[in-house]
Amino acid sequence: MGAILDLAEAFWSGAVPAAQLWKPTGQVEELRPGLHFLHTFANMTVLATRAGLVLVDTSNYAAREKTFAAVRAVAGGPLFAAIYTHGHADHACGMPPFLAEARAKGWDRPRIVGHRNVAARFERYTRTSGFNGLINARQFGIPPTWPTEYDYPDTAYDDALRFEAGEVVLELRHARGETDDHTWIWWPERRVLWSGDQFIWVAPNAGNPQKVQRYAAEWAASLRAMRACEAELLIPGHGMPIVGRERVRQALGETAEWLEHLVSETVARMNAGATLETILREVMPPARLAQRPYLQAVYDEPEYVVRNIWRLYGGWWDGIASHLKPASQRELGAEVVQLAGGVAALARRARELATGGRLDLASHLIDWAAAAAPDDAAVHAVRADVYEARAKAAAALMTRGIFSAEARESARRAGRG
Repeated sequence: MGAILDLAEAFWSGAVPAAQLWKPTGQVEELRPGLHFLHTFANMTVLATRAGLVLVDTSNYAAREKTFAAVRAVAGGPLFAAIYTHGHADHACGMPPFLAEARAKGWDRPRIVGHRNVAARFERYTRTSGFNGLINARQFGIPPTWPTEYDYPDTAYDDALRFEAGEVVLELRHARGETDDHTWIWWPERRVLWSGDQFIWVAPNAGNPQKVQRYAAEWAASLRAMRACEAELLIPGHGMPIVGRERVRQALGETAEWLEHLVSETVARMNAGATLETILREVMPPARLAQRPYLQAVYDEPEYVVRNIWRLYGGWWDGIASHLKPASQRELGAEVVQLAGGVAALARRARELATGGRLDLASHLIDWAAAAAPDDAAVHAVRADVYEARAKAAAALMTRGIFSAEARESARRAGRG
């Protein structure tokens, strides 16, 4: 086996730590004749056909020149088409070098294929570029940048598309899940399946607290549909391929089960009149799947998935009356400060709670203190420590990113940098 398939075995066996499952190696391997897999942050596939090259996904805007060079290192000749599995910036922003090459060499412009909702996503990204830049900065700890120009699909479809490139026939299917514009791809002749981000080697990104609505039940249904294909090779949106029919069936089926369980348990409690707070305390993923290497909560968290299920079926109000039209954080902080006997007393209690391991409760207290005394450096010093501790204790990247951003901001206000 090559390096990619060796690493795929390590992924499956659990030998690779969960937090490393998304780390790209930059390696390229021909998994089937004419099918090259590029292990980039968001995976790419190059298919060599008689009509020209076909790409499945195109990488992100920051790495586009690097991934263009990687493609050209394994395959020459015109690019016939690129297929977007969805419109996320790490999957659908790598076309400019290929389009420029086609113009320079007098080749036909490559087709761009994607679901009809990709266009609406790009338009939303343009309207909210500043906000998305801030989200990325918090989530990944990077500068707040975001693309404002996109290469839209010129071949759009609604439910299904039979895509032909020379002798290669691919079946494209739409599915809502992580996004509303997702495409999964089936190549019946070679029994190869591309899942996009519907499978990514971590617990499904079905809750993301900073992003738009996710669709957990439809996501699970798409995984069941993919499983029914009986694929021999699964190429995910991130992480290593899965080789072998039984492994593919297991990974897709158990990921569907994980989502279905959260949906059914949440909705049952909603129907019984439970508040969101109660549901969050009671609903957990299936215990029997807790050790699966591809279902670890190192990016999103089950709690966030439950919140997104609630939002989809029940709106944004959590069922607690005071949260419907709440007082401002500053008003709450001032009142709690008065009850506590001053801002220093409240900050001191927050530190005591944090030292005792009650970081969640400490966060409330120190946030009230900071809201009541936003320019108090001593309060922000405590707040920075609380959120640094929360970030260190967080396994999920989304959680860690938000807490780290808060810690950095309070450290700045405390005069630490």
